[in-house]
Amino acid sequence: MYCFVILSGKADNMGKEEQLLEYWRDLPPEAKEQVLALAKSLKPPSTEKEFTPQTPLAQKLWSIRQRAIASGMQLLTESELEQELAERRGGYNEF
Repeated sequence: MYCFVILSGKADNMGKEEQLLEYWRDLPPEAKEQVLALAKSLKPPSTEKEFTPQTPLAQKLWSIRQRAIASGMQLLTESELEQELAERRGGYNEF
């Protein structure tokens, strides 16, 4: 297995991701496979289980949401949603 040695001063202005990419490019294919295996083993297991809608309405809404995401639609953040709701209710810009 290959070890990565990060040399101080080699890329002072470079971020860690750029340094890793630089080292990655110099590796032979078999070493890249070992690095990928190591990276996969270091990733913590997901604690969230996949959402499964329970009611027919929830299933329909979830399906609509998934199609919207697949088509490239950007979902609103929580704060953006709150702002839009306030604007629609006519209370957002009141002083």
